[in-house]
Amino acid sequence: MLRYRADVRTLAILWIYALSTLAAWRAAPHGWALLAIISLLSLSSWLCAVIAHNTVHAPIFTRRWLNQAFQVWVSLSYGFPVSEYTPGHNLSHHRFTQMREDVMRTTKVRFKWNLLNLLFFFPAVTPAILRSNAAFRRLEGQRAKRWRRQLLLEAAVVWSLKLGLVVLDWRKGLLLVVTPQLFANFGIVTINYLQHDGCDAEHPANHSRNFVGPLLNFLALNNGYHGMHHLQPGLHWSLLPEAHARLIKPALHPALEQRNLAVYLFRTFVYPGKRLNYDGTPVVIRDEGPDRSWLRGDPDSGEDFGAFSGAS
Repeated sequence: MLRYRADVRTLAILWIYALSTLAAWRAAPHGWALLAIISLLSLSSWLCAVIAHNTVHAPIFTRRWLNQAFQVWVSLSYGFPVSEYTPGHNLSHHRFTQMREDVMRTTKVRFKWNLLNLLFFFPAVTPAILRSNAAFRRLEGQRAKRWRRQLLLEAAVVWSLKLGLVVLDWRKGLLLVVTPQLFANFGIVTINYLQHDGCDAEHPANHSRNFVGPLLNFLALNNGYHGMHHLQPGLHWSLLPEAHARLIKPALHPALEQRNLAVYLFRTFVYPGKRLNYDGTPVVIRDEGPDRSWLRGDPDSGEDFGAFSGAS
């Protein structure tokens, strides 16, 4: 029933998160052990957020009802309804990368110290993402209605369970469930800053920064091959490395293929910590005005509105 055998790894990550959370809840760790457990759960919940991203682009099952149920499972692991990805990510960011219609464009943060840009990117873009979700919920059309039904299902299950766990034991609920899932949400939005700031959105290859380290991409399901993902958003994650080597790398500036994420983070946000374009020149942000609406075209048009979610 899987479209690609590689998604056995996807299912394994979801099971690891679920079983780890259950084990931590039963063990009730304290002190340094608690901090270590929260860190591991935060990482695993972020990996589930990566899965949420993948599934709204390329459903993993061949049957619609399985994809609908799967999105509920992923929503429980990531902590938020997966279908909320569609407006701000699929329909805004992918169609209008770094333009005023892109609610997640990196030019919304303009601190001199680049570390502050990274830390405040999430609160800077979140209001526009929420407004996009609200606007999309008001659309008509069969695909928009299906999306809305799926969103309501995911939201009802996710928030009921999360509230129930907090009521059952508020300390465990907040520390072992809410905190890791908040980190997952922060992390999956903030990674957009790493992938696009200082890039050239109009270039056929230099529109995205790629992180090609093998460990990162094994754990994060090839999320580092971001340029190829933008070129073909519906391409399954298991096919990204080969497609990147064939279609992106020949035209890609060498600085946009980073092998070590940790080194890049240190150099970009700690020392020297400068906000630079991929070619080494300083990033200059001109006055661009407020967001422009990305809501264009017919909601039932595949060309304009892309793949909504795995439930579609």
